[in-house]
Amino acid sequence: MGSENEHIVMLPFMAHGHLIPFLALARQIHQSTGFKITIANTPLNIQYLQNTISCNNPNSSEKFNINLVELPFCSSDHGLPPNTENTENLSFDLIINFFASSQSLKTPLYNLLMGIKEKEGKPPICIITDIFFGWAVDVAKSAGTTNVTFSTGGGYGTLAYISLWLNLPHRKTNSDEFTLPGFPERCHFHITQLHKYLRMADGTDDWSKFMQPQISQSLKSYGMLCNTAEEIEPGALQWLRNYTKLP
Repeated sequence: MGSENEHIVMLPFMAHGHLIPFLALARQIHQSTGFKITIANTPLNIQYLQNTISCNNPNSSEKFNINLVELPFCSSDHGLPPNTENTENLSFDLIINFFASSQSLKTPLYNLLMGIKEKEGKPPICIITDIFFGWAVDVAKSAGTTNVTFSTGGGYGTLAYISLWLNLPHRKTNSDEFTLPGFPERCHFHITQLHKYLRMADGTDDWSKFMQPQISQSLKSYGMLCNTAEEIEPGALQWLRNYTKLP
């Protein structure tokens, strides 16, 4: 079979800082493999991606190579203002509600994968989903495919973020400085480097109750992609591999 018969579905988190790296990754994969790429998201974010593609490539045939698919989403069902589909202009106190609302995409994503399976006679070769969507590992398995996690940050930042949430090391010391599992002992972090929501997290707060299970589940993916290059941060990527045990 030719490469054009292979299909990858991608699901970014609903924020511009995640949508754009996913679009860049989709372009790279398609250009290097010829695989069909579908990016799925909520309607307003799909509109944003359509506008981005049109503005950057007015004469390009890219729109025929990267399919954009809307998944149903109603922000009002999650205690959010109407038509809230990304983090732009969202007040900080509602950000965690928005994170939690993303779990409502489970069924629409599954239905999309099964629709592709029925139409093409096989499921997509894989789905690539945001690190915040750990639930996608089980959705992929249910649809007969596999999940790859994509972190839109670099290797160093990804490892720090994962380890901070899974270990909350700043809660286990009386010092303002602490070491972080996954990093060499010589690497010290300081409490002032943490955002308030992470500094206050103790495992029972709403942020922890979302981040910890989603990140843990995402580490059960087939592999992990990072928005970086080996030549830029080889050490950090090796630390990340050692910590996650993922390729």
